[in-house]
Amino acid sequence: MNSMTSAFRTVCLVASAAALAACAAAPLIQTHSLTQATPEQMVAQVRAAAGGEDSELAVQPLRDPMAEDLRENAAKFERDKRYSEAAAALDKALEIAPDDPATLQERAEIALLSGAPAQAETLARRAFEKGAKVGPLCRRHWATIEQTRLVAGDAAGAQAAKTQLGACKVAALERF
Repeated sequence: MNSMTSAFRTVCLVASAAALAACAAAPLIQTHSLTQATPEQMVAQVRAAAGGEDSELAVQPLRDPMAEDLRENAAKFERDKRYSEAAAALDKALEIAPDDPATLQERAEIALLSGAPAQAETLARRAFEKGAKVGPLCRRHWATIEQTRLVAGDAAGAQAAKTQLGACKVAALERF
């Protein structure tokens, strides 16, 4: 009986320790999205933020033809709402040109469409770091970050991204 009592005490001690450890774990933080926009609406807002003005400086780098073909395929997949295939095509393009800010931004938008806002934000920030930091593409980076911050329930972060978005506009040089 003594060994049974000892075993019972050991089981109780282990169970108590496990219960205390569970109580000591960090509480789950609930966030509430600050937007009711669908992923498609969010991406439409991101692309609208780029604007269509010709009166501004826009840097367009030369691109690898293979990566460009993959980007075109991704655009077709996106139009057909085949987001996983679009993501795969853009991932292949990023293997060829890992620092291309336009491809990174397009991949961020596909992540947003796929319901992966954290990945979208990471990609948009990387695209901003690799890009020209001005122009329409810059605005798309910050508009993506604004949307991801809204989804995360971070009003201050969304406002900061919106402020950064405004700083992306630079007038084009006058032609003589």
